[in-house]
Amino acid sequence: MQHPLSGYRIIDTTAMVSGPVATQQLADQGADVIKVERPGVGDFTRLAANRHNDMSASYLNNNRNKRSIALDLKHPQGIAAMRRLVAGADVFVQNFRPGVAERMGLGYETLCADNPELIYVSISGFGDEGPYAARPVYDPLIQALSGLASIQGGADDARPRLVRTIVPDKLTGYMAAQAITAALLARERGAGGQHVRLSMLDAVIDFLWHSDMNSQTFVGHEMDQAKAASFIDLIYETTTGHISVAVQNDAEWHALTEALERPEWRDDRRFATAAARQDNVNARLRLTQQRLAEASAEHWLERLEAHGVPCAPVLTRSQLTEHPQIRANGIIVETDHPVAGRLRQARPAARFSAMAAPPFRAAPRLGADTRAVLAEAGYSPDEIARLVAEAAAVPLHAADEATP
Repeated sequence: MQHPLSGYRIIDTTAMVSGPVATQQLADQGADVIKVERPGVGDFTRLAANRHNDMSASYLNNNRNKRSIALDLKHPQGIAAMRRLVAGADVFVQNFRPGVAERMGLGYETLCADNPELIYVSISGFGDEGPYAARPVYDPLIQALSGLASIQGGADDARPRLVRTIVPDKLTGYMAAQAITAALLARERGAGGQHVRLSMLDAVIDFLWHSDMNSQTFVGHEMDQAKAASFIDLIYETTTGHISVAVQNDAEWHALTEALERPEWRDDRRFATAAARQDNVNARLRLTQQRLAEASAEHWLERLEAHGVPCAPVLTRSQLTEHPQIRANGIIVETDHPVAGRLRQARPAARFSAMAAPPFRAAPRLGADTRAVLAEAGYSPDEIARLVAEAAAVPLHAADEATP
């Protein structure tokens, strides 16, 4: 059965989150993603907490629909095997620190000489150049340097705060997947192979500029971001929990005053126009909170919905899986993993009307596909045996090789 990316082969040397998120998007759309991992250790997320039957949730949630081959990239024969795999692939993805792939013998110039049609993808933390380029990188550092932590804090003079999810890592993965698809499309149109570069810092600053950097847009007319927006969250307490309410235009504002039985707010000069409501946003939000605190979430959600006011309950992680909106769209699916057991995961967000989604394939055990992938690359059984004997390639134990 054909899927959107059927027939494309991706060699994935990435670890942690940004690279694996990118390649899982491609795998979910039908690409053959071969995850190359370090023998004995593999992707560092295999060692993460929250494990069942020696499989971590983090690894499982970022590496489904892939195959795993364990190669020692410090061994000359491991590098030779890698180059042989890449020679027959469409895409090579790496997130080593800048310069590391070149020192290993896996740089763009080397691999594109073997395969001129190759899409070579480099994902970095801080970018290829500059004083931070070679530094170790983690998500909080990008949140800090990109301005995201300051934006999350609210005003420029407020205490910066981290977003409580790894936005830079995951966002970079999604941007990389889109860029890979674009490069493959360009190749189909005759552009040939090319080197695609992006960094976590690039991705987050690009992401923020669409809405959060308006104050810096007009050169010579920058404004104090403390005056640009409220730092009060649109999350409100009720007597039974939290809800979110968001109004933008005059009609929604009027509907809100009706739902909250506060028509006098419409006569308040502070809230008479959209501009006035923005200038006095903190006062408006405080009044809204005071009113919503007087009754239950259920009461207010019913009234707000009846009056056409945009609103939603604030769900906990354990509540969202059972919410009727999420269930109606089939966003959460359950599958059986042969090692980890019954799993609950989000399905791929994009669906294609002309093609069925590929079935979920369990995230692989370390080295589960080593022999099969090497054989596909043209290695004979004797050659594979020599690689294994030299520990340049490490398959699963023979008794386990049938189990992903």
